[in-house]
Amino acid sequence: MRLLDKIDNPSDLKELTTEELKRLAGEIRQELITTVTANGGHLASNLGVVELTIALHRVFDSPRDKIVWDVGHQSYVHKLLTGRRQRFASLRQYGGLSGYTCRSESEHDPFGAGHASTSISAALGMAIARDLSGDDYRVVAIIGDGAITGGMALEALNQVGHLGSRLIVVLNDNGMSISPTVGVLAKLLSKVRFDRRYYQTKEEARRMLTTLPLGSKLWQVSQQVKAGLKGLVMPTMLWEELGFTYMGPIDGHNIRELEIALTQARDYYFKPTFVHVVTTKGKGYLPAEGDAVYFHGVSPKSENISAKVIPTYSEVFAQTVLHLARDNPRVVAITPAMPEGNCLSIVTAEFPQRVFDVGICEEHAVTFAAGLATQGFIPIVAIYSTFLQRALDQVIHDVCLQDLPVVFAIDRSGIVGEDGKTHQGTFDLSYLTLIPNLIVSAPKDENELQHLLYTAVKSSHPMAIRYPRNSGLGVELDTELHSIPIGKGEIVRQGEDVAILAIGAMVAPALEAAQELASNGIEAAVVNVRFAKPLDSELIINLANHIKRVVTVEENVLSGGFGSSLISLLQQSGVSNTQVKSVGLPDEFVEQGAQSILRSKYGLDAKGIAQQVLTLFPHPDSNSSLKVKNKVGVTPLIDT
Repeated sequence: MRLLDKIDNPSDLKELTTEELKRLAGEIRQELITTVTANGGHLASNLGVVELTIALHRVFDSPRDKIVWDVGHQSYVHKLLTGRRQRFASLRQYGGLSGYTCRSESEHDPFGAGHASTSISAALGMAIARDLSGDDYRVVAIIGDGAITGGMALEALNQVGHLGSRLIVVLNDNGMSISPTVGVLAKLLSKVRFDRRYYQTKEEARRMLTTLPLGSKLWQVSQQVKAGLKGLVMPTMLWEELGFTYMGPIDGHNIRELEIALTQARDYYFKPTFVHVVTTKGKGYLPAEGDAVYFHGVSPKSENISAKVIPTYSEVFAQTVLHLARDNPRVVAITPAMPEGNCLSIVTAEFPQRVFDVGICEEHAVTFAAGLATQGFIPIVAIYSTFLQRALDQVIHDVCLQDLPVVFAIDRSGIVGEDGKTHQGTFDLSYLTLIPNLIVSAPKDENELQHLLYTAVKSSHPMAIRYPRNSGLGVELDTELHSIPIGKGEIVRQGEDVAILAIGAMVAPALEAAQELASNGIEAAVVNVRFAKPLDSELIINLANHIKRVVTVEENVLSGGFGSSLISLLQQSGVSNTQVKSVGLPDEFVEQGAQSILRSKYGLDAKGIAQQVLTLFPHPDSNSSLKVKNKVGVTPLIDT
């Protein structure tokens, strides 16, 4: 029997011997490899924190002590050790365990997170709450060397040092976020990680101090010597200047060393402590150790391999940026720590001085782009929809208020699948269309994506282009790029009975729905809206006046989305006696699951769209395969 099968809660770890702990670590790694390669998920980051997680749960008393994981994608080991082992096979599946920490999932998850740089702020809040309540539990924040470069983490460190709160920050330093960590702080950490002189200096200082007389003057001198030697070879003084007691660097794969350091930090009551742990991302699995970037997040085994022959939207985006950069030396690209996810490596290879990875700093990325734009450059900010939310103020205040020509290439828009609630890109149409001066668009396929990018670069205004986390539709890509008239949609299918107005990834299922409707004797016009802002008012009003039945379809929340804007347009234009139904996502956070499952659930596949269209007709065929069902996420009929 595996040792892992005997671990039902963290207290079961405390009686294990050193040899048993090593065996347990091996079993955990095998469980991670088996489950994550089958389900997809974050493999390398979890392999790297096996010993650290074991040590944390042996030293601290969860759930009384609060263990706060930054980002949360490296919490798989934590889940295995906190009573979720038997459900681990459901990881990232519909109705299964989340791929991130989740408060509703376990009392051992004191804070849910899917975005980086949050743990220290959350942990400080818990520590202050403890102090105000007169309680005495410990609070530990575990943060990676990529996440600690984020502005929010640095703000939190500043406040922790200012307050002097009893709090432990564990830096999991593996030299990586998803890609190698960038920035000056990363370089400083590299000195700590690789300069072995520190260990020699530390031991020499210890021996010297134990032989010096304990007179106060000599004691002060010895402390200065120690600090001077430490600061001479390593930049650890940074943390002490911020108000922390620094410990490390510590071998993150030596459970004994980890326990000693964490116990000292646990029992230190005078000020916050900073425990620097050095780990290897992908530890114990040679493919992941050799390519931690690729194995950061892996796809499920069940994924259709043949579909990969068709380029993804991200790949088409990067190829188009490369084309644009060759044509215009003022085109630059910016990514907040996602060069691989956005496929920008091919651009970096040819134009290394014109691609900027700013680290996990979304707010900075946007305002940095705005500064470039003031000087005649055309920045393309490549960012996931869920992460752009973090920079909304900068989009409004620094870019759009000044009408600067920044292009926002918004990857992973709409339903993204197994990453779940923290990563679904279901709000961008709502929060972007409310901003003056911003053009908001979405391509119907990968070919239109490249033309919209070309349009954005030529527009001289801020423009956002949202596109999904998918392979494309397999359409032929034009070799010559051209501008698309801003604010103009296109009719892609003629019909007289109903008009289906779809945007972005919803155009293809809308066309499929129209084919199904035709078999029921209903001819649907299908419009590729293309622009959520500005809307093609002339086309929309003409269709509404002529056809009288309009269905809008979007992979976005209905509140404030494209359908809401269309209804407002018709009301302001005095269009009357037109039925409008908006199909989209309800007012809730979309859970995890395969994209096909979620689209079916919310009526955003071809069958669901056709069913909603049929509800506009008085007597749908009750024997039809398109029998009307009450689907979630559909507004009532609206007479405009």
